[in-house]
Amino acid sequence: MTNANTSNEQPAGTAPRPLPGVASRIRNYFLTGLIVAGPVLVTVWLVWWFVTWVDNWVRPFIPQAYRPETYLPVDIPGFGLVIAFAALTLLGFLTANLVGSRLIGLGENLLSRMPIVRPIYRTAKQIFQTLFSGSGSSFRRVGLVEFPAPGMWSLVFLTQSPSEEISARLPATEHVSAFMPCTPNPTTGFFFYVPRRDVVELDITVEEAMQLLMSAGIIQPGGGDAHGKLAGLAETARAAQTARPAAPAPQRAPTPAK
Repeated sequence: MTNANTSNEQPAGTAPRPLPGVASRIRNYFLTGLIVAGPVLVTVWLVWWFVTWVDNWVRPFIPQAYRPETYLPVDIPGFGLVIAFAALTLLGFLTANLVGSRLIGLGENLLSRMPIVRPIYRTAKQIFQTLFSGSGSSFRRVGLVEFPAPGMWSLVFLTQSPSEEISARLPATEHVSAFMPCTPNPTTGFFFYVPRRDVVELDITVEEAMQLLMSAGIIQPGGGDAHGKLAGLAETARAAQTARPAAPAPQRAPTPAK
């Protein structure tokens, strides 16, 4: 009798799985490389843009004799950023002192007496104090409100409660300040006061909400680990490369009977 090797036989009633072609493998490799290189390139580009913007803004205030390009054959990016950081740190140090605080107070009093400059300065100061204060409550919570129609929900960032002057003129219920950003540019949007009972607070961070808005829903909070997806895509590419039909074992001729 013939000893046939049945380890590579397909089960009865099942069709063999088609092997990925060359185009499919190239596509998987390309997407894997894009996922790896894309975020790095975008991050490098944004950092470079910010450093260049600060350098171009600070460079006119630096005398030509103190610029590195005066003595070096190439430009050194980031020199303006270092100067700006040092200047702001020195300003904060001087403001913390008695003399510096008095000078800042005199400057604020001068700006407060200018009719057009006064509201702009006060608003900008309050925004910066709220954003960069460790105890501030700017954009610390994320919620949902029913907008723009019943059954449709939009993301909002919740800030502080309205002041007593505004609360006295609102309906007799607790309200909260809400900012509804637009997609994909979250720097624009709508600001309004909404009853707290109409807000559904979410247990997600502001960063996750920003990613959700800027990606138009592509990146969902808690939608899975990106590294796991990348590993799965790479595993698919490796499987497409290594998946080959196993060669049948050589048939052994039967030993003739003596």
